[in-house]
Formats: sequence, C-alpha cells, structure tokens
Amino acid sequence: MNTASEQPAHGQSSPANRPLALITGVGRTVGIGAGIARRLAASGWDIAFTYWTPYDDRMSWGIEPGATEAISQALAEQGASTTAVEADLADPDTPARVFDEVEQRMGGVTALVMSHCESVDSGLLDTTLESFDRHFAVNARATWLLIREFGRRFAAERGTGRIVSLTSDHTVGNLPYGASKGALDRITLAAAHELAHLGVTANAINPGPVDTGWMPEEVREDCIRSAPLGRLGTPQDTAHLVDFLCSREGEWINGQLLMSNGGLA
Repeated sequence: MNTASEQPAHGQSSPANRPLALITGVGRTVGIGAGIARRLAASGWDIAFTYWTPYDDRMSWGIEPGATEAISQALAEQGASTTAVEADLADPDTPARVFDEVEQRMGGVTALVMSHCESVDSGLLDTTLESFDRHFAVNARATWLLIREFGRRFAAERGTGRIVSLTSDHTVGNLPYGASKGALDRITLAAAHELAHLGVTANAINPGPVDTGWMPEEVREDCIRSAPLGRLGTPQDTAHLVDFLCSREGEWINGQLLMSNGGLA
C-alpha cells in the first residue's frame, strides 16, 4: 500500500527568496516538530512537513483532530507556503516518495529537519523483536534514507544546505528508542563529512526531556527537581536552536551533537 499521501498546499506560491524546509514528525500542535515549523516559518522559510496518524493513535495521547490543518494555518499566518504529507517512515520507499511529492508541489528542499520517531517504552528483557525492528526502521533507517535523498537532490546554493536531527540518550527502560537514536546520531554526523562537497552542514540535537503530553506527573516533578533552571524544556527551546543552525549565522556549527537540555545531567 502506498503509505504517503498529500494534503493541499496553503498560502501563496513560494517566492524565490524563501527557502524550503522539510520537517518530519509534525503530527501534533504541541509537539517539537510543530514548534520548529512555526519558528522557521517566522524566520522566512516555507515549510513542508510529514505526519503519521496511526502512530499517534496507538500512543497514550491519541490523535489530535484537525492538527494538520491548524499547523498549516499557523504557518500560513507567518507568510509561509506549506504542504503536509502523511508518511509511514517504517516503509523504506516512503522517504523518496516524500521528496517526490514535496518537490512537485513546492520545489527543492534546502533544509531537512528530522523530528520523527518511534518511541515505545521497553527494556532489555521485554522488548519484542517487532518493536526493536520498527524502532530501527523509523529512527535509524528512515533517517539514513531521508538524508540520502536530500544529498542526491540538493541543488541550492553551496553553504545554504542544512540537516538537523533530534536525538536522545534515554536508553534505560527505553532500549530500542535510545539505541536507534544513537544510530541516528552517527548517521547524521557522517553527513557533515560525506556531504561536504555540497556545502551542507549536519548536526544532531539532544533536547532532553520535553513534555509534549507524554510525561506522567511523577516524571515531570523529577525532571523539574533535577534541572538547574527548575523547569522542563519546551518545543520553543529546541526550535530556537534549530532556527540558528539553519541560519547563515549557524553555518560554522557542523558535525556536532548538541545538548540543549538546560544543564540537566
């Protein structure tokens, strides 16, 4: 079954001076991906984004009705043209299809920001083979395939290309998630060198614990107690760093794993 389907574009046709960012994992208005999309739109980017409703449906927070439309409207209010693609990144054919759809509707991608994930809590003893394989398919393999498509197709001005991925070091009791995110780190950082001939930078961000609706109250309280600044991270905190990395001023930051967690050890 074809697992990528498109939503209509919003806003005006993309002006030549507005670059295009493709952001994965933008399924909910409160999520990190949506926060990044809003920040980049405000900074002058057009936005293509992906979402996968069946993932939200099986998670504790459930589906957010109307989220895709609300996110698209918020981006349009920032002056961005936008399009949304429903995409199952566990399917190895999906990354190429996403790029095909985005290019057909909006043109070439200048920045690839990956905030998609598979995240189901389980440890060494209770992780299933199916869950382990799905985590690596979504978090590691899809990251590689998306970066590969980006590198094959990148045609913007040298020095303007950006790759940013969101990672995590939370492995205890979260084995397949943390292990597959570790693979994502290495894949992303390799791109800083292997795509150097294109003038593309590549960085990974570890945003630490950001409560987007998944945290039980006891986890929230523990994280707040442990944080030097006495609060949790927000999607906006991550979005500001992504915005800088995608800017001209952020060009010299390359091949880095950046901790953006308020000093939480």
